[in-house]
Amino acid sequence: MTTPATPPPAGYRALFDLTGRRALVVGAGSGIGREAARALADFGAQVGCADRDLAAATDAAGQAGPGAYPMQLDMMDEAALTEAAAGLPDLDVLVFTPASNVRKRLLAYSAAEFDQVMHLNLRSSFNLVRAFGKGMVERGRGSIIGFTSIRAAVTEPGQGVYAASKAGLVQLLRTAAVEWGPAGVRVNLIAPGVVETPLTAPIRAVPQWYAAYADKTVLGRWARPSELAGAVVYLASEAASYVTGSVLMVDGGWTAADGRYTPPE
Repeated sequence: MTTPATPPPAGYRALFDLTGRRALVVGAGSGIGREAARALADFGAQVGCADRDLAAATDAAGQAGPGAYPMQLDMMDEAALTEAAAGLPDLDVLVFTPASNVRKRLLAYSAAEFDQVMHLNLRSSFNLVRAFGKGMVERGRGSIIGFTSIRAAVTEPGQGVYAASKAGLVQLLRTAAVEWGPAGVRVNLIAPGVVETPLTAPIRAVPQWYAAYADKTVLGRWARPSELAGAVVYLASEAASYVTGSVLMVDGGWTAADGRYTPPE
């Protein structure tokens, strides 16, 4: 006979309370990262706002409110990642969003462009997760949240290398979840669809392209960066205490729908 589930002593609302948690958002200078930092701070976490642009990181920390602090950090600098991890020995939550994309068909890609995309999206993510994950494993706790993309599952002409990097990130972080789960560290990913961020500015500048992507979602529009923040808070919190190795799709239904013809009733 199944024992009825009981809420935690403080009630279910308390599962989302991040008071006392120490979080670092890498890529907090703009877009999704900035909103993630604000949301984590709103739920009580002490948030470090890291970005390679210190002015942007400082502005983000100001928006996140009291207790938030800026940090200059370049994800592509492995030594800087190691140093940053050593300076944050009690980190509970790591969120990272930086990514690069060169939109070209495969036959037009250069080796340098391939390396550029793969270096930030995959190799630097590998270095970042290992730098901070080591301490989390040693302490026996932590939540790591990476940002992949719908391109890890579906692609289109001109997105091959970006898609490959994001699919690789999924398997990299799933492996971290498998290896570090026994130590109490959870590792998950969020997969956005089309979001109005600096990375997508070239697309949004072309009305037809912008509209085509909006129509591909079942909600008929692009996401705002703030609409990814709830997923970050959830995965960082005790509400997701049994969630690891997962990819949370936040894509407006893009990957749920196959085709757009609606047959008559």
